[in-house]
Amino acid sequence: MSRFAAPIAEQVWDMKYRFKEADGSPVDRSVEDSWRRIARSLATVEQDADHWEEVFYGALEDFKFLPAGRITAGAGTERKVTLFNCFVMGTVPDSMAGIFDMLKEAALTMQQGGGIGYDFSTIRPRGADVKGVAADASGPLSFMDVWDAMCRTIMSAGSRRGAMMATMRCDHPDVEKFIEAKSDPARLRMFNMSVLVTDPFMEAVKADGPWELVFDGKVYQTLPARELWNKIMQATYDYAEPGVIFIDRINQANNLAYCETIAATNPCGEQPLPPYGACLLGSINLARLVAQPFQEGAKLDLAELDRLVRTAVRMMDNTVDASGFPLEAQAREAEAKRRIGLGVTGLADALLMVGQRYGSDEAAAQTEEWLRQIARSAYLASVDLAKEKGAFPLFDRDKYLASGTMQAMDEDVRAAVAEHGIRNALLTSIAPTGTISLYAGNVSSGIEPVFAYEYTRKVLQKDGSRTEEKVVDYAVQMWKDVKGDEPLPDYFVNAQTLAPADHVKMQAAAQKWVDSSISKTINCPEDIDFEAFKDVYMQAYETGCKGCTTYRPNDVTGSVLSVEDKKEEAKPEMPEEGGEVVYMAEPLDRPQALEGNTYKLKWPDSEHAIYITINDVVIGGHRRPFEVFINSKNMEHYAWTVALTRMISAVFRRGGDVSFVVEELKAVFDPRGGAWIKGKYIPSILAAIGGVIETHLIATGFMESEGLGLKTDPAANVVGLDTGAGGTSQNRGKACPSCGQYSLAMIEGCMTCTSCGHSKCG
Repeated sequence: MSRFAAPIAEQVWDMKYRFKEADGSPVDRSVEDSWRRIARSLATVEQDADHWEEVFYGALEDFKFLPAGRITAGAGTERKVTLFNCFVMGTVPDSMAGIFDMLKEAALTMQQGGGIGYDFSTIRPRGADVKGVAADASGPLSFMDVWDAMCRTIMSAGSRRGAMMATMRCDHPDVEKFIEAKSDPARLRMFNMSVLVTDPFMEAVKADGPWELVFDGKVYQTLPARELWNKIMQATYDYAEPGVIFIDRINQANNLAYCETIAATNPCGEQPLPPYGACLLGSINLARLVAQPFQEGAKLDLAELDRLVRTAVRMMDNTVDASGFPLEAQAREAEAKRRIGLGVTGLADALLMVGQRYGSDEAAAQTEEWLRQIARSAYLASVDLAKEKGAFPLFDRDKYLASGTMQAMDEDVRAAVAEHGIRNALLTSIAPTGTISLYAGNVSSGIEPVFAYEYTRKVLQKDGSRTEEKVVDYAVQMWKDVKGDEPLPDYFVNAQTLAPADHVKMQAAAQKWVDSSISKTINCPEDIDFEAFKDVYMQAYETGCKGCTTYRPNDVTGSVLSVEDKKEEAKPEMPEEGGEVVYMAEPLDRPQALEGNTYKLKWPDSEHAIYITINDVVIGGHRRPFEVFINSKNMEHYAWTVALTRMISAVFRRGGDVSFVVEELKAVFDPRGGAWIKGKYIPSILAAIGGVIETHLIATGFMESEGLGLKTDPAANVVGLDTGAGGTSQNRGKACPSCGQYSLAMIEGCMTCTSCGHSKCG
């Protein structure tokens, strides 16, 4: 009998976490094999490895403890990948040589699968003097463009591109340019962006006072604080970025304030980290720990919760020793502080199972109490580990007890730390769990509300056909199993119907007992008033949150979840209107004559040019690519140009959104080095070919512009969302870059596909 609660869970396991050979043949024959692989790997650092392997297996079994994706996919595979999810890179020097040293470190980290964060506040503003070269500085935004291009090139471990977070202080002279950067739809697509907001700035906003933009002691500009605040708010209202990080609060609450200063976070914001800081993640699945769900007396099993948390802490502490690191500086930082980020998933489902409405005062109080229990168990487990294995190397008893979360910790916990020390400097964090939540049976992710009670998912089969399957929320399915056809009670709410203030209330309740931070998205209705929108951020600040991320669906950002469009509109019979996407069961027959273009590509240091011919077919009045021919007189190129010709042409003839071919080719880098062509760095000859194809697709109207994919959305029936009220949203967002389905959701600050589990943040 399958351990998976839903077909989507098994599919996510197979795609993301199942250990396979390079040729795709599975090593993990079952999910039990995956659990055994992880348990055995994390037990190898123990003296009694056999005993702890069984204990760890028991925690993993039935998806009770969910190590983050890097651990689940990488532990025990002996592949050169890091098991850490989160990295903040070193402080960016304000020099050309130092900046490009940092770029190299970022590339090495992303190659191994780590998401990275950077504070770009250390780079002098645009127009500032550059001493010794009689020139003006280009500013941090220009270097962020270089990082963005690098991220597009590097394929991270597990076939995911890396994710990046960029931060900038609210008093940097280029902060206004930083705020406006995402208004350009083609710029900085690989970055999440957040402004580091200080307490003095927030006080100036409330007092309507002046605010100085300063670098290296020089005041570049003075403006009203509210004016700058409104610019931040308007940008995130329109484009969902930048987010806001309350950086002073983060540093004040940090257990390690005595030995580190934080200025950046990982891509989803739940891990504020110092330079070269690293953190691994894992989540307790609360939905699996409710006894007698939806019945009288339903409650979370606190004894089981305590046992599970203690085991999870030990597993994560072992991961610090079992993991590799892209950089030696990251390894030293992790070993010195042994930071871990244990969090939860399935919170909203667990609340439903005990009869509480997410966002209510009762649910907020219950959330605070559950997370307090987790914090207590985690800290006491870490004290026990300190007795056995020693405290983290930078532990200073008096300073540690006087800082951060420890000041609010229960007295018995403080006394235990004072007597024995503690193994891990920080222990708790709420991470994005979109993919592992699907893997666990579509439980609600992190501390988010239930996203949708059920929706229809289209699954691509091996023969190219698509089948439909219904994906049901874990708690909703359990309700049906217990109550049959009985209607859902009024306390069932979801992300589409929840008031923004209720989101903030839940985030603030959770933050009280989380020593790092929380990845959470506050969904706002499209028609929310701008002043009410600003109030969401002020509420987050006033109630103790460490940051705030919102998502308001609009024409720029797309909808929260795309749905089937019931209205079919006639398409104009004009090729220049854009490339209609045609989903075909079999390839089209080749017409006798096709219209096309031939492009000459001259690669530096190559004796012969490459000629690329792209022929198009017109279907329904719309022009779309049909075949490619790549030719060169250089015989060293013969085999791969023929292979590329055949493969790309086969993809084009199958139809669909084939713009991913461009992105895949452009992401290929040559370890021997790329070349500069027309003032732009191209990482490989294959990337150059991808650029030629992209140019053609833009010229023919199939793609809108560089990196933006289709100019016209497919008129295909895709995901249908049951809103719980008999209606559906009519907004359609962007297609998933992995599976092509219109199923992207902004979940915990990261675009996540509800069809295949693809996440921008990994």
